[in-house]
Amino acid sequence: MSTATASTDRNVNIERVDNITVRFAGDSGDGMQLAGTQLTNTSAIFGNDISTLPDFPAEIRAPAGSLAGVSGYQIHFSKERIHTPGDVCDALVAMNPAALKTNLADLRKDGVLLINIDAFTKGNLAKAGYETSPLEDDSLQSYRVFEVAIDKLTSEAAKDTGLANKALLRTKNFFALGLIYWLYGRPMDASLEWIDKKFGKSPDVASANSKALKAGFYYGETTEAFTVRYEVDRAAIKPGRYRKVTGNEAVALGLIAAANLADKTLFYGSYPITPASDILHDLSRYTHYNVKTFQAEDEIAAIASVVGAAYTGACAATGTSGPGLALKAEAIGLGVMTELPMVIVNVQRGGPSTGLPTKTEQADLLQALYGRNGECPLPVLAPRSPSDCFAMSIEAFRIAIKYMTPVILLTDGYLANGAEPWLLPDVASLPDLHVEHPKANGEAFLPYSHDERLSRPWAIPGTPGLEHRIGGIEKEDGTGNVCYDPDNHEHMINLRERKVQGIADDIPLQEVEGAEDADLLVVGWGSTYGAIISAVERANAKGQKVACAQIRYLSPFPRNLGDVLKKYKKVLVPEMNLGQLLMKLRSEYLVDAVGFNKVQGKPFQINELSDKIDEMVKG
Repeated sequence: MSTATASTDRNVNIERVDNITVRFAGDSGDGMQLAGTQLTNTSAIFGNDISTLPDFPAEIRAPAGSLAGVSGYQIHFSKERIHTPGDVCDALVAMNPAALKTNLADLRKDGVLLINIDAFTKGNLAKAGYETSPLEDDSLQSYRVFEVAIDKLTSEAAKDTGLANKALLRTKNFFALGLIYWLYGRPMDASLEWIDKKFGKSPDVASANSKALKAGFYYGETTEAFTVRYEVDRAAIKPGRYRKVTGNEAVALGLIAAANLADKTLFYGSYPITPASDILHDLSRYTHYNVKTFQAEDEIAAIASVVGAAYTGACAATGTSGPGLALKAEAIGLGVMTELPMVIVNVQRGGPSTGLPTKTEQADLLQALYGRNGECPLPVLAPRSPSDCFAMSIEAFRIAIKYMTPVILLTDGYLANGAEPWLLPDVASLPDLHVEHPKANGEAFLPYSHDERLSRPWAIPGTPGLEHRIGGIEKEDGTGNVCYDPDNHEHMINLRERKVQGIADDIPLQEVEGAEDADLLVVGWGSTYGAIISAVERANAKGQKVACAQIRYLSPFPRNLGDVLKKYKKVLVPEMNLGQLLMKLRSEYLVDAVGFNKVQGKPFQINELSDKIDEMVKG
């Protein structure tokens, strides 16, 4: 919805709209991620609801101007509650031909297309696979095209800073940002303050970026090309203190919070891997919160260090992606055998093998559930949004400590890099994770004695009277001695399984959203929540009867999940894999669910799910 009103400055109309989706696209060195982040921060400060989708190239140093080297950043800002970064873009900033070619399909018809005309050289057109320039044929006639000499205007705006032209052109992302700020009624103040803080030690660089930003803004103000500006009002959201947060940032903060709630050191041992590396980067900046980070030489060393840290009494965690989780499998099994609390964060990406390192997928569910040798059960959790990563990271440690077991937390590249407003929680509402370690009582210590939760005591090495040994060979129940007895092995296998299944009594019941009298239930997990809830809301607005359930506890399932599924005539399970949750639900609850699968390295769009819901409802 939109309304238009006359503007007081030169013949420009102001059109008020409910929401806007903008995408910046260019070479990986063009600063598109930075421009997108600044627009995100500014919109959050302004008071809009936001959702973002950064898109990184997989090639570290792809040739400039090539299709493989295109980097993008999409932001959806709104005056209403939103759950996704948008299906299509209202505006696309294309810094070169390759950026135009790879992103044009996602721009809506009649959308705004800002093109850096200076980059549309014969050589760049050839690199992008254009035989003729799209600016000279009819291929762009469906869009509102604005050709802007961004390189030239940026150089002219900041030429008095004394920087070489090559350095000046690095600020062209801020020129593009400034033009977007003008077009969509965004203030420049927050970005100008950020520039001063970021480049304060290099005044000439700070000046060049500030001049470029202002030049882009005032270009929009003075050129005759634009006759319409757009404004999005502040969102009516729950009062409180908010900050913008990505999924990886929320995981890092959640791990820190959990360790502090347990009054323990947080040890994070990890090997850098896309898209999980930012968790390690973020945690390394929090040493003053009793955080110790260890960048290991490989994935196996990382998880081995975590097993050791858990043994010594620390809140121990590691982060990785699918390929790293495969390498960590044996040592995770060691954590299960030794019954030590630890959290393994798997930020999923496209596979198999190296697969799609910078693209999202959720195809590691079965790997998380079963991808270890032997009968090796452990709890598996999955947050549903970037901000939910905070709460579920704490929950992962709560379960790990209470039940003395490794826990896998499944996020993905979409959650990890996407951002949204996060209402800061009341610290008093967070769970008490305080641990009472055993002390000698004059009796023989039994390291594998199990309480009513089937948890063994977490004894700190070096405690007088609690001398004990643990390891990867099967343990005798109670004593923990190495034991090859067949009956004991089967007993311990069943004990570890019962412990994990018993956690179902200590987690929330499965919630359902949407129409109470729905005939169709849409079941998802992880990052599909935003598209699912949006599609369900759209369906109910059309008069259809649809509900949804997003499963955050994947092992064990909530104890009422079977009853929930059996209430509905039809069940739809969208996943960014070939049907892994679907297989679990069908086998465990004998429900005739239907899968809807996407494995393109991209998240679901609302329209895709809406079309599938229409098909299911019509039968």
